[in-house]
Amino acid sequence: MLPSALQRNASNKFKLGLQLFTIREAMAKDLRGTFQRIAAMGYQEVETSGFNYGNNKYYWGLEPKDASRLLSDCGLTTSSGHYDLDKYFGKSQQDELKRYTDQCIAGATALKQSYIVWPIIAPQYRTMDEMKRLAATLNTTGEQIKQGGLQLAYHNYGWDFMEQGGVIPYDIILKETDPALVKMELDLYWFSFGSRMKPLDWFKKQPGRFVIWHIKDMNKQNRELHEVVGDGQIDFKPIFKDAQLSGVKHMFVEQGNNYVPDAMSCVQRSAEYMKRSLLNNL
Repeated sequence: MLPSALQRNASNKFKLGLQLFTIREAMAKDLRGTFQRIAAMGYQEVETSGFNYGNNKYYWGLEPKDASRLLSDCGLTTSSGHYDLDKYFGKSQQDELKRYTDQCIAGATALKQSYIVWPIIAPQYRTMDEMKRLAATLNTTGEQIKQGGLQLAYHNYGWDFMEQGGVIPYDIILKETDPALVKMELDLYWFSFGSRMKPLDWFKKQPGRFVIWHIKDMNKQNRELHEVVGDGQIDFKPIFKDAQLSGVKHMFVEQGNNYVPDAMSCVQRSAEYMKRSLLNNL
């Protein structure tokens, strides 16, 4: 039976989602109990973080089929996952990237996920030339993932929006990748950290392409710190008004640091704000 909080949320257009990196420490101590607790808070779906194929280190030490069963037992689904594709971006690692991508497809399919997310790019590759190579790699990997029945998405950081020689790196990703092969996961914290533009400006450039959002707030005193959603300095309400234009299908609360007093209480307060002030208005 579904948790009562989940049932109360069932009428919303969007499921309330959580990026599991947020509660990594609680999961390490009590995986099933942690999943049951977040479901009781009203979270309905999760985004996985990391995938180490082999050596019994698939998802939280579980094989994909067992991880899928555990989520289902706790009343949760997963539509998206961050996979370590970036670790195989070196020019000599293309064959490894293809092999790892096939493994990711197998794992994500077992979890019934729709999206495989490219999470980051290492600092040494954050040049204009390497961004062009990244765009080409995203297209190739996106085609491989599409043939596997899934969709690739690219997750931004703050540097993606910081000009280099008058060019915004994120523009290269948008312009030089095929929208059918590469969607966008828009991290609203990192967007706010790095961009001088509004999300709407980017939605207008590529309507319908920003299919996943990370709902992560910024501390009012120190922008390096994350915050409980609704307690920080990011005004999410105007962004949510443009949800339809963006094409968003999934929204995941995330908080990577600054847990006061702890991560589980933070995600509960974020859930309450999301349900009360954001999701109910869509």
